[in-house]
Amino acid sequence: MKALFLASADGPDSVRVAEIDTPTPQAGEVRVAVKAASVNHRELFITQGLYPGMTVPATLGCDGAGVVDMVGAGVTGVSVGDAVVLYPGRNWGANRHAPAADFGLLGMPFPGTIAQYVCVPADNLAPKPAFMSFEEAGAMPLTALTSWRALMFKGKLEAGETVLISGVGGGVATFGLSFAVAKGANVYVTGESQDVIDRAIAMGAKGGLLYTDADWRKKVGKLTGGVDVVLDGAPSPSFANYVRAINPGARIVIYGSTAGNEVKFNATDIFLKSASIVGSQVGDPQDFRDMLLFAEKHQIKPVIEKTFPLDQAKEALLHLRDNHHFGKIVVTV
Repeated sequence: MKALFLASADGPDSVRVAEIDTPTPQAGEVRVAVKAASVNHRELFITQGLYPGMTVPATLGCDGAGVVDMVGAGVTGVSVGDAVVLYPGRNWGANRHAPAADFGLLGMPFPGTIAQYVCVPADNLAPKPAFMSFEEAGAMPLTALTSWRALMFKGKLEAGETVLISGVGGGVATFGLSFAVAKGANVYVTGESQDVIDRAIAMGAKGGLLYTDADWRKKVGKLTGGVDVVLDGAPSPSFANYVRAINPGARIVIYGSTAGNEVKFNATDIFLKSASIVGSQVGDPQDFRDMLLFAEKHQIKPVIEKTFPLDQAKEALLHLRDNHHFGKIVVTV
């Protein structure tokens, strides 16, 4: 089969679409003929050797939707021909608050989805939402799940609260915008350009600020009237700009560190507001089911910026690195 293959972690230019062995499902697994996948920034980090527990060679990709084409021994409730979307991880464990030590994502350390076929445990399958195309469903898993868990499980977002979403345009932040608007929250965003902010407003945001504006910290409190929940994947440059605008009891949810690992703050800004700083990563299978049900109820679809065929999966990854502005980049198979 064809797959996006990484032989050595020498940067995005080191990936290629290669012919590799077609997998066969083990007991408890199914094989899915992938119809669509998507690329995420984690693939860029993996190609640079910047991912924990790196092992190469590897096939990349943790998002996928497709059709079941083979069922392993002992699998029940799944049939060849079922249209499915894939939970992007394996081995979360029983603790809803944090994954088990052997948890991992598809595409590192487990085989990836940017391929013609992938084998996963039968429990990883959810029915493809009928109102979504395979391309739309294939863009959902990682970023939508991460956003859902951060806002709803960790952030405990309620209707009527005010949310600040940092870096809208990225996958997690853009799904967060859609979920928070559908929840009935008052949503404000930061973005790299006025065009990005205008697109967010068209999707339901009430306003936005340029994070390239050195003085945006002076404007956020006046714009929002105070923030109850923050969704932030790059807190190193942004935390100090919004922390003075949080309301009593606010929840700051950090789901990444794409702009650096160090975050400096004044402790009084947190304890005098009885605020919480909460870490969040991916989500468990229950979060995945809850997210898909919510998306179906509110007819939430991903924003797809561009699609590429599997033979151009490397170009999709380079587009994410060099030209991405708003939404998801999809690979069709």
